[in-house]
Amino acid sequence: MEMIGAAIVGCGLIGEKRAKSTKGFEIKVCCDVDEARARRLAAQVPGAEATTDWRATVQRPDVKAVFVATVHDMLAPIAAGAAAAGKHVLIEKPGARSAADLQQVKTAAAKTGALVRIGFNHRYHRALRKAHEIFESGALGPMMCIRGRYGHGGRPGYDREWRAVPAQSGGGELVDQGMHLIDLSRWFLGDFVETKGFAETFFWNMPVEDNAFLLLRTAGGQVASLHATWTEWKNLFSFEIYGRDAKLEISGLGGSYGVERLALYKMLPQMGPPETTIWEFPMADDSWQEEAADFLQDIQLHRQPSPGLADAEAAWNIVESIYRECRRDYHQ
Repeated sequence: MEMIGAAIVGCGLIGEKRAKSTKGFEIKVCCDVDEARARRLAAQVPGAEATTDWRATVQRPDVKAVFVATVHDMLAPIAAGAAAAGKHVLIEKPGARSAADLQQVKTAAAKTGALVRIGFNHRYHRALRKAHEIFESGALGPMMCIRGRYGHGGRPGYDREWRAVPAQSGGGELVDQGMHLIDLSRWFLGDFVETKGFAETFFWNMPVEDNAFLLLRTAGGQVASLHATWTEWKNLFSFEIYGRDAKLEISGLGGSYGVERLALYKMLPQMGPPETTIWEFPMADDSWQEEAADFLQDIQLHRQPSPGLADAEAAWNIVESIYRECRRDYHQ
């Protein structure tokens, strides 16, 4: 099968993960504003060139796909430039610095037919893939609610990093880990029509929130209760999905978040202790490879990606609704 020429724009930690997880793609160029960083990543990829010029990168005839893994304020401009050049694009979550910034990507993609995937990578973790398979089988019965918690504790100087600068990040922890919780909740419950929440700064000396609390409700009355935090001193991921007949509980994401684990609790006719099945996934995380494989299929089949721009827009609309409610304006 013919390899698809690709570019990595943004050669930090996530760019490195992308470069190592692109089976079916041939990385032609690694691009970063920091030339040394671009060179370091290119040295790890046989045949790749290094550059600091993203505009020239997305115009290259040997590049058919672009992975954009930059700071948030550059995600949309670079993705829009790539889409305008007819390149298919995988943009890291959250896809842009605001919902309004996504419009330039939508417009460019509509003109050229470029496919745009949003890197809501958590959908591809083994436990969540298995959970969604069980959910789609109908084993949970009618859906009721979701409870999600996600957090880490930062590090010394975290309040001086780019995520604490609204002009670059577009928001704080609600945009960082909260976006993942919102996307996963939509994946299981569908669209939300009511949003309530708080975006608070409890600990870090920064102009963005370090904690976000959300209550989201669908048109059918299902509710998601979510908490994203930069003051979780022991890293935590917990996502619980409640149906009338059974519950799914996902915990851990590997590494410092603990072993990835899925539990299915099935209610018995007599109720009481549930029938319990547990899966553990102590092996290396393959979510990046699985996501890239789906992106490759999008291109080969000319299939609209999911999650795509509509999912990023829906998540941003929820985030910005909470910011308006809390009178936090990061986009002026």
